[in-house]
Formats: sequence, C-alpha cells, structure tokens
Amino acid sequence: MPNENVKILVNQLEQVLLGKKHQIMLALTCIFAKGHLLIEDQPGMGKTSLSHAMAQSMSLSYQRIQFTSDMLPADILGVSIFDKQQTKFVFHPGPIFKQMILADEINRASPKTQSSLLEAMAEKQITVDGETYPLPTPFFVIATQNPSEQSGTFPLPESQLDRFMMRLSIGYPSPDAEMAMLKGQDLDNVVLPQCLNAMTLSELQQKVDTVTASDSLLKYILALVNVSRELNEGTGLSPRASKAILKAAKSWAMINGRNYVVPEDVQTIFPLVAEHRMTQANRLQGDVISSIILNKVNPIL
Repeated sequence: MPNENVKILVNQLEQVLLGKKHQIMLALTCIFAKGHLLIEDQPGMGKTSLSHAMAQSMSLSYQRIQFTSDMLPADILGVSIFDKQQTKFVFHPGPIFKQMILADEINRASPKTQSSLLEAMAEKQITVDGETYPLPTPFFVIATQNPSEQSGTFPLPESQLDRFMMRLSIGYPSPDAEMAMLKGQDLDNVVLPQCLNAMTLSELQQKVDTVTASDSLLKYILALVNVSRELNEGTGLSPRASKAILKAAKSWAMINGRNYVVPEDVQTIFPLVAEHRMTQANRLQGDVISSIILNKVNPIL
C-alpha cells in the first residue's frame, strides 16, 4: 500500500492541479529520488502552481526566479560587494539559497546564465570569486521552459539538460476538471497545510534507496540504454542517465507501495528520464525515439 503521508500529499496537490494525479505522482517521484525536475509546457498550464504547492506542502523554503534574456549569473548566485567598514568584500547571497527553486522560463535566459546552475544542481554548492558556499538541504530545482519553437528562447545545453532527472509535461486539463476549476475557489493565494516536514521527506528519500532491483531488472535497464546509444550515435543515454532511470523507477515503486522494482516501473518513467537527454528536437521526436527503444527491448525476468 502507498505510504499514508504520500497519499495525503498527492490528494492535497490534486486540489491545486485538478485531474492531474498521474503528473503529480511523477513530479513527486523526482523529488523523492533527490532529482531536479524540468517541466515543459505551454504558459498557463499550472507549472508554477504545482511547484509552489509542493514547497508549501513539504514545508520547504521556496524562491521563484524569473529568467529573462538580460539576466546575469550574479542575479541568481549572489555577488561580493566591498564593505568599507570591514575593509573587505562581503558576499551577498542570491535567491538560489532556498530549498526549492523555481527557475521559471529557464530557456529565456542566455546559455551563460543557464550554466550558472550547473554546480548548484550537481554538487549542492556554488562558487563565487573563489569561495565555495553550501546550499540548503534538501535542495531542488524545478525549472519550467516554453516549447523551443516559441520566440525569444535559447536551447538548454546538453550538460544542463543532463542535470535534470526528469522532464514532465502537464498537458491540458480534461473538460470536467476545467469546469470544476472554473466553478471552484481560486487557490492561487491559498496557504496549504503542511503534509511533510524535512525529516519525513528525508525518511521517504531513504526509503527509496531500500527498494530492491533484481539483476534481471538491471540488465533490462542496461539493454534500454544500449539501444539508445545504437539509435543515437553520440547522443545516447549516459551512465548518469542509467543511474537516474534506476533511481526514478525505485521512487515510482515506493510511491506505489512496493519495495521492489518491476519492468512496468521502468517503462513508466523511462520517457521522462530519457527523452530530453537524447534529442534537442521537439517533443514528438523524443516520444518516437523512446517508444522505439521500449518496443525493441523485451523484459525477461
């Protein structure tokens, strides 16, 4: 059976994002696996609402950073300013020093600004003027981006895309859900009750690590990765992606109340972990590639 805290959290988030239980569970899969999440969708789909609701429900400090074309790395990380009284440079932390960061419309910023997040996402620290500063624990980046065909966007470099464990699309609500949204209360400014605290979140993350995967299951993941390398010479899935597939599959299994991974767990999360790593093209091409890979490999357990 799913963890009771997780059930309560999912139900609460579903009040904010009506009719999107599957997408909510996938987003939480990424968080419980200690991964960063990239949400790509049209404006107005609830990307910001979901991230803010998750931060509130899990009692995490939260900061939304609006990325623009004229933004500089110092606008995110912080800057050292000379203090006359102390006769030395004093570091003034930027908005990145929160437990959950919403990098809103990340692909509207220049590649130089985008790359300022690389160290933070990989090592949970930043370096400014030769000094290293640790970031809060836990630390998550949820980035949103508009479809690449929209004007005023810069493609995310491969090194940046690879730092995101999963890429998620929320999609349009069903007619019934949209009708309920129009009839219901405006939840944009509602303060949500806390479902988890930092300790409970840490326990759930540790529980993910205890989920087991058989050797046959690991061979299945490796077979999928090898096919991706054959189909996308030079842009196949990296060893980091292999680890991300396993970790996300364990997290999905845990959310669904199991302490072991089955092939269906891998098949559910594989497109979200793999597609953004294999192609810079549009989502349709990514969908086609992941479907081909899944169809080429039969799990034998």
